[in-house]
Amino acid sequence: MNLSICGRHLDVTPAIREYVMNKLSRVLRHFDHVIDTQVMLSVEPLRQKAEITMHLRGKDIHCEATDENLYAAIDLLVDKLDRQVIKHKDKMQNHATESAKRQVADATTA
Repeated sequence: MNLSICGRHLDVTPAIREYVMNKLSRVLRHFDHVIDTQVMLSVEPLRQKAEITMHLRGKDIHCEATDENLYAAIDLLVDKLDRQVIKHKDKMQNHATESAKRQVADATTA
């Protein structure tokens, strides 16, 4: 997985980088087919914003969260991302095609 973390009007310190990487490890525990991840952290007056774009096989997921504290915004962002990744994973597993032998066997017994 390629991970890029950049800041807009913000210097990304090693502590922030480590915090983001630790939080993203929770998402990767659920789904490990991640190709590329881009995290954008920005500071605006009275609010901190965190955005992420995650490129999965067959889908791009984009989330954003804002809060007064940057670490709280990252927490909200990872919660949203985790829900979307789990939803995508469930859809992929539920739409799996059955083998041709099983389809023929089910048709003959019905």
